[in-house]
Amino acid sequence: MKKIFSILTLLLITLNTACTTLLPSSKQTIESPWLNFESAKESFDKIIPQQTTLAELKTFGFDPFNDSNMKLINYLDLIQRFIPNESIRQADLPAGVQSCLKAQGACYGYLIQPEVVSKKRYGNAFLDLLDFRRKTMISGWNVNALVVLQDELVVYKLWGGEPKILRYEDERNPLGPLQDVGKLFKFDGRF
Repeated sequence: MKKIFSILTLLLITLNTACTTLLPSSKQTIESPWLNFESAKESFDKIIPQQTTLAELKTFGFDPFNDSNMKLINYLDLIQRFIPNESIRQADLPAGVQSCLKAQGACYGYLIQPEVVSKKRYGNAFLDLLDFRRKTMISGWNVNALVVLQDELVVYKLWGGEPKILRYEDERNPLGPLQDVGKLFKFDGRF
């Protein structure tokens, strides 16, 4: 009897503390020529509007035909980005963008959005597996950049992103696995 009690106690302690390695984790990566936020920003800082050519842009790692996950957008897409409603006029835009949009077919852009996001669950494995409480740490980085070209010359660039993503989620379900039991009996009005 003492041996069974000892084994049960050891099992409960293990489930309560040491089993966080049993919890799932995931990593989402949108491939790009850059390994981190700093290297992407360094490449972007090399771009000089009205000076950088298409050939130079390719050497900096901005080539949607050879590099993954870069979007080539036309002048109509650029109009939607720069003039999303009537309160913004074309005259309000930077000079390089104005002249590019007037060139229509010779105006295009590269939309670059690389990202690396990791999700790691932590905490009590027993509560997590039974869906009573799930704690998740989300970390990584992302970049959101736009390069506008007219013919083979960069006329405008815009940069943004999150150099360091670090978020925590704590999801509690007091009923555990029974919390979403209503979804099993969902009535959609049909028989």
